[in-house]
Amino acid sequence: MAKIAFILLCHKEPDAIIRQAQRLTAAGDLMAIHFDARAPKEDYEKIRAALADNPSVTFARKRIKCGWGAWSLVQATLYAVEAAEAAFPRATHFYMLSGDCMAIKSAEYAHAFLDAHDADYIESFDFQESDWIKTGLKQERLIYRHFFNERTQKRLFYASFKAQQKLGLRRAIPADLQVMIGSQWWCLRRRTVEAVLEFIRARPDVVRFFRTTWIPDETFFQTLVRHLVPEAEINTRSLTFLLFSDYGMPVTFYNDHYDLLLGQDFLFARKISPQAHELKRRLGALYASTGVEFQISNEGSGLYAFLTGRGRIGRRFAPRFWETEASLGRERELMILTCKKWHVAKRLLARVRQVTNLPVVEYLFNEEGTELPDLGGIQSTLEKRTRHRRALMRMLFDYHETDRLVICLDPSNIDLMQDFYSDRSRTRMLEINCTFTDEYLIGHAHRVGLAGERTPPEVLERLLPTIRYDVVFESDRIRDANFPDLFRISESRSPDQNAAVLADFLSIPHDKAREIAATDYLFAD
Repeated sequence: MAKIAFILLCHKEPDAIIRQAQRLTAAGDLMAIHFDARAPKEDYEKIRAALADNPSVTFARKRIKCGWGAWSLVQATLYAVEAAEAAFPRATHFYMLSGDCMAIKSAEYAHAFLDAHDADYIESFDFQESDWIKTGLKQERLIYRHFFNERTQKRLFYASFKAQQKLGLRRAIPADLQVMIGSQWWCLRRRTVEAVLEFIRARPDVVRFFRTTWIPDETFFQTLVRHLVPEAEINTRSLTFLLFSDYGMPVTFYNDHYDLLLGQDFLFARKISPQAHELKRRLGALYASTGVEFQISNEGSGLYAFLTGRGRIGRRFAPRFWETEASLGRERELMILTCKKWHVAKRLLARVRQVTNLPVVEYLFNEEGTELPDLGGIQSTLEKRTRHRRALMRMLFDYHETDRLVICLDPSNIDLMQDFYSDRSRTRMLEINCTFTDEYLIGHAHRVGLAGERTPPEVLERLLPTIRYDVVFESDRIRDANFPDLFRISESRSPDQNAAVLADFLSIPHDKAREIAATDYLFAD
């Protein structure tokens, strides 16, 4: 009978990881966990302590920092696979999961399914001939070396890429390998995993090649399995159900998708929203159940394409799954920092990211040059960002794989604030009150074009009261709007006073808020 060793890559929500491990191993299966080294050490220790007495759980021998599109994702997977292969000699199958995945069939169904088909389940399509890659770099993923992370080191990534192009520094693909491509969510038999591990020990040249390819989690296992396993024993599909939007973003599932998910011809689904507590409860109970009959309709991808292409018809599902612009999502929380001194808000934002690991975005509706991921062009200009603001924000939530996001807005953006507050998502705002000296206001007049290098001092003196009034007026207008969940910190308050407000605003412990509030030179000009 099939016995599954789940290979779990995760980076957040330790309580959810613990519950996931307990649910899956309670049904007789096994799990090897790699918890991203970028995540807080205390979260990892919490998981280790909670699962210490569970003999069906093991951990990767080493934690590494993972980055999207980088070799680190493959290396983390290999660490977890090696741990599972050594710890669980009775495991018959190895199944890749993320922390956002949940079973949509019972263990009874999953084991019977795997017993009935002696095959590896992995998308494995010819890299050169298939149309798996829809846009962007293709051949360049392989023939150039990629040393930097495209998401976190965009300038270095493209500078290195263009330099190699200019200098003609192309490299050869290993001659005996046909490079394949597909989803990273696979299920492999034990003998296949053992063959892959033996191959990488024997062929360090292949590992070196993939270490500097771009997005190797879509090509490494897909290529090696095809190289090592007869074609008749490979089923080129994933057993994990996932959908992508027209912008290439993974679709998130919520409480009202239970029946839809159970009707799909898959064993697991991703991504389940962290806030979909009812869906998680029902799916969690499902895996341990027996005697459940599943009616497979497989309507998911076709229905999603129809509803997004034609607009919402009827009330088959709740709006948030299908809408592209009308809502950020009921389960999501948007946190806004507003401050006229942009450098102060940016300093605070940077500290929030460092201390809490929350994803953050600077003045995306005010500065054209704000660093944003490629979201299909919607992010390319301020005009597009503002016109499609809800779609843009929803895509940023999806891109960062989060339901909590912090952004900066200028106090003048009262219309954007009102729009976000009118959304069914939860919106919170922190106003940062600063002291404005005459020198700062004069500099502000130059920065926004109210004054030039040759503006006479007497003209600047006449401008100062007006500029100061505008700053005060914008703050008063925010207060008069009576926004709920509006918080304020001030340059005139102590770090302890500001920490109490930050703790409430960010929903974090006071000691972490105190660490943020005590940032050196936070309010300095």
